[in-house]
Amino acid sequence: MSGRRRGRDQPAGPGPGDLPGKGRARKFRVELRKNRGVRRRSGDLTRAVGGDPDAVADAAAGERLSGKGELTRKRTVVQRIDDGAATWRGRVLRVHGLESLVQAVDGAIVRCTTSRVLRTLSSSARHPIVAGDDVVVRPGGAGGADLIQAVEPRRTVLCRSSRGQQHVIVANVDRVVIVGSAAEPDLKPGLVDRLLLAAEGAGIHPVVCINKTDLVDRARLVPLAGVYARMGYPVLLCSTRDGTGIARLRRVVATGITAVVGQSGVGKSSLLNAIEPGLGLAVAAVSTDNDKGRHTTTTSRLIPLAHGGALVDTPGVRQFQPWRIVPAEVPAAFRDLRPFANRCRFPDCTHSHEAGCAVKDGVADGLLDTRRWESCCHLAGSTAEEES
Repeated sequence: MSGRRRGRDQPAGPGPGDLPGKGRARKFRVELRKNRGVRRRSGDLTRAVGGDPDAVADAAAGERLSGKGELTRKRTVVQRIDDGAATWRGRVLRVHGLESLVQAVDGAIVRCTTSRVLRTLSSSARHPIVAGDDVVVRPGGAGGADLIQAVEPRRTVLCRSSRGQQHVIVANVDRVVIVGSAAEPDLKPGLVDRLLLAAEGAGIHPVVCINKTDLVDRARLVPLAGVYARMGYPVLLCSTRDGTGIARLRRVVATGITAVVGQSGVGKSSLLNAIEPGLGLAVAAVSTDNDKGRHTTTTSRLIPLAHGGALVDTPGVRQFQPWRIVPAEVPAAFRDLRPFANRCRFPDCTHSHEAGCAVKDGVADGLLDTRRWESCCHLAGSTAEEES
């Protein structure tokens, strides 16, 4: 394996940068999932010990995580590529379980399956492949499906924590449009704050978009939009009914790859249909029982645009917990709180109860938004609870 270090969010195992040249084989030592191999432990150990008590001394007493014991989860993977023409590279548009739609360089879209090694690698991620991944594919033989055998190192990753696992929403995007709705359902500024934190932590340029502005008096949105605008975030007020902000949004996404994220029912798919007429993405009305959106998008989907750029339509989220964020680092991720946090009396100030806290003084003096301070404290507290 090459000497470069992999980031914690990079898929483990053989990557394209490690692919051998013509006619060469390369060996990789990888760790596989716990149930990857056939159980090697003897099933009649109790009977054997009863007949010969000294036999237990020679039996394997535990599962090894490294080395070459019979119960180890590590395996040596041999990867061979005969020549460059035997594989091709593409970008994942959509993932359906073990199958993925991959767009080749020439524009052809091919349905591929995931190799067994990638499926069984030990990883904190829920799935080894997501929309936006650049992959190396080996053509199938004798009528078999093409096989995704390696994933290129990811430039950026937008992810969240889900039941202790890393849920990667999309990879290799240049910007993320965080969509909230002015009404039906009501705007959740706390969710917007968490998505902003995750985007900045991943090195993705964030854009705040408030949709369905035709349902409320737009003057009511000015204070909230002003809070994000003063921090340097682009803020768009949009409506698919009267066309407000659609042209500006179309210019924003005209280059690079843009992920569109937000809670269910805010109109993400409707915005995409307005940006690119003819997409025909499924949309649904908000539930009248609980004022919550219905899941019409079930998996992330990368959509190349006719006039340049590409969009990723993502499933709606109702809760978002950033992946592996240290509670002490949360205030530094809030642009407006960061300058004040540097002037606190104590270096480990939590900005909640300490004396001499410059952040609390800024809130009291009206220099900081009270809601943003409360959002920071709530996120730091929930992160600490998740780690405990």
